[in-house]
Amino acid sequence: MANHSQFGFQDASSPIMEELMQFHDHALMVALAICSLVLYLLAHMLSEKLSSSTVNAQEIELVWTILPAMVLVMLALPSLRILYMMDEINEPDLTLKAIGHQWYWTYEYTDLKDLTFDSYMTPTADLPLGHFRLLEVDHRVIVPTNSTVRVIVTADDVLHSWAVPSLGVKTDAIPGRLNQTSFLTPRPGIYYGQCSEICGANHSFMPIVVEAVPLANFENWSSLSSS
Repeated sequence: MANHSQFGFQDASSPIMEELMQFHDHALMVALAICSLVLYLLAHMLSEKLSSSTVNAQEIELVWTILPAMVLVMLALPSLRILYMMDEINEPDLTLKAIGHQWYWTYEYTDLKDLTFDSYMTPTADLPLGHFRLLEVDHRVIVPTNSTVRVIVTADDVLHSWAVPSLGVKTDAIPGRLNQTSFLTPRPGIYYGQCSEICGANHSFMPIVVEAVPLANFENWSSLSSS
């Protein structure tokens, strides 16, 4: 959950989000090194007297060709690794289908029988004490911890986007198309997200709440909800 005046990411609650945060820090350090070098060269040129001496052009061209190539490799390799990790979905433990509407979500647990519900934002007047305004819903998505959850995302009317930042998940919901993503959370918790694609007048009022619970609690909830 984000805090006021927070500049960084939310706390990572999935292995993919941890990888994304590490890559962000890695890319930031590369950018810092480049900026420091450029500032040093600028300060050196402004502080030193002008000179007519020349340097071998071949050596300079070799340096300014190889260094940028090395920087690109340093950024490309970990980036491609994370992209493949995010696309790889091997034998998920649970499949969840999220359907975007104007302006609410419908969830279907395709592995379970007759477990489908709509999730609307809780109005401020009905909000329990201590819950978050504009982020709480009447029906949360319940998932088990330490289990790979595949999310199939689509839309019924216009473009939407199913996004939960702390889980490292953001997938567009497109009418007539099925997109998929996955996540795994190692600990119980409540994770908040919102539609991240402008979808109309009430775009700001279709939040997402994922509640991760132990497997035994999930089995009890699913049996009660299906009956």
